[in-house]
Amino acid sequence: MARQLTSVALVELYLKRIKAYNGVCVSEPMGILGPITTIPHAGQINALSTLNLRPASRKAWGFDDRKARSMTDPVDDDTHMPDALEVAAAQDQQFQRTGRLVGPLHGVVMAIKDQFDTFDMRTTSGADAFYANDRPPEDATFVKRLRAAGAIILAKANLAEYATDGARSSFGGTLCNPYDTEREPGMSSAGSATAVAANLVTCAIGEETVVSIRWPASVNSLVGLAPTEELVSRKGMMGTGLSMRTGPICRNVQDAAAVLDVIAGYDPKDELTVFNVGRGPAQTYASFATARRLDGVRIGVVREYMSRKLFSQADDESIGIVEHAIDQLRGLGATIVDPGPEGALFQDCISRLGPELLNSAFTRGHPDLFPVDAAGHPLSDQTATLLDMHFDPTRVPPGFSLRSLRTPAVPGESKYLMNQYLRERGDTNIRSMADLIAKARFYADPNFPDRKRILEAAERDTALDTSARLQSRFALQNLFLQCMQEQRLDALVSPMSTVPPRKLTAPREPNANGRSPIGWPLFGQQGFPLITVPAGFTTQVWDRERDAGGGTRLVGPVRAAMPVGVDFIARPFDEALLLRIASAFEAATRHRRPPPEFGPLPDEP
Repeated sequence: MARQLTSVALVELYLKRIKAYNGVCVSEPMGILGPITTIPHAGQINALSTLNLRPASRKAWGFDDRKARSMTDPVDDDTHMPDALEVAAAQDQQFQRTGRLVGPLHGVVMAIKDQFDTFDMRTTSGADAFYANDRPPEDATFVKRLRAAGAIILAKANLAEYATDGARSSFGGTLCNPYDTEREPGMSSAGSATAVAANLVTCAIGEETVVSIRWPASVNSLVGLAPTEELVSRKGMMGTGLSMRTGPICRNVQDAAAVLDVIAGYDPKDELTVFNVGRGPAQTYASFATARRLDGVRIGVVREYMSRKLFSQADDESIGIVEHAIDQLRGLGATIVDPGPEGALFQDCISRLGPELLNSAFTRGHPDLFPVDAAGHPLSDQTATLLDMHFDPTRVPPGFSLRSLRTPAVPGESKYLMNQYLRERGDTNIRSMADLIAKARFYADPNFPDRKRILEAAERDTALDTSARLQSRFALQNLFLQCMQEQRLDALVSPMSTVPPRKLTAPREPNANGRSPIGWPLFGQQGFPLITVPAGFTTQVWDRERDAGGGTRLVGPVRAAMPVGVDFIARPFDEALLLRIASAFEAATRHRRPPPEFGPLPDEP
């Protein structure tokens, strides 16, 4: 150990960067809740909404009251809640006294997405809701593990409110991409990612339901790991769900692996984690993140997600970047199983097994082949038709492919789980989702999702039904595992997304033949772990603008160097292989570049 930097000095270095770069990044002529306009080269990203500083320290650093640890405890003098500088000082004293590190993450400075509970900082999932006590009674399970390992929790990361779409929250405001402050920074974990990209923290924790770890990582030139859902506890997450995962966002694979080593494992307070008992690797995850070759690893190319013919000009350059990444994997010794441009890795397998495994969902999706009466009763023998397809897959409709498969919604899930969380939290003012609707302020801007309307729609649910989601998850996991096994594939490679991030106030690129502009969620939502690694940068992008007829049109190209990520996908609980592939690719390519407008400060080491 070089003993050149103390934990306190490191925290102070990060605070200087936060002071320099974490300001408001858009124009807000009507205040934080009104419509916004973008600012080119704003030099700010608004990534962190709350700082772990006591009032005196916060004021001494020049941070305003909005960054306070709590809005409901302005005194904030509880000695059992040390702030980040006090934690760092205690670490320094212990190290000076014993010569030993507190744990494997000693001095690692982190931000936590505001969706997760921190007992010392306000937790509202980005909402400007009037809790009696805006601090939850205890940390999320993984936060406890991070602290015990020596991590210093410096901040809560801003997010898309309630972890949905749109880079904005009512409390924290609008987030911006450090590579172009007029563009989207990713999905709901964007504050976590942009804070890491601009070097305001070492690593951050995100959450993914759709692509909310991987897309922010991809468009911020970072490593984002969305692990097997059952691997990391969700206890202490506001609004958990059957597709939600917790994972690290870091600047390199080694750091992400080190964080995963700490947060992974069984938690009796999250029943899903029982599935990971006995399924971890014999060695640490970090030990797999040092690979340099991939000899003997068979990787399948998910060409279904790389079609130039089915998508648009907006996708073209990103597809080319991922094709180059595939060549680089081949150069590392991996055996690449590639159906070729416009090919389909899994189509034969999906046509043969999909109708049977997905059965009722498949028949409902093809009413022309499986007609029903007004009451929904079959007008023909559906089992006979399914049997005919089983023995002759050419009868399967041609549009049935990997791109057409969907993860069904769970009626009542949002309301049930949010109310469960709030009841366990025990706040005396915010007790239910109905209270969140009635006792909060919401932004109003047509460029971003209407948070109040989304909550009101969820509040109308009166039943919880997980049956279709659980059946679909089992069926799709079975299907994908079989498809991989038939081709003896160890892992898959895919674009994370093929559409660069839009301007914050511009229309989003529409879906095209199953392609979503924000990326591909299907494998992760069935429990498969994925990791996104930087693959390069665009030279130009195509944008959407509104036309006179009320629609949109594609315009461009516009010169823009925006990050592009590549996804690696493995079987559930095979994070060790993912880290091996990702680290070898990272070491050989070194595609990550920091955002040029957020560089070192004067006198920064």
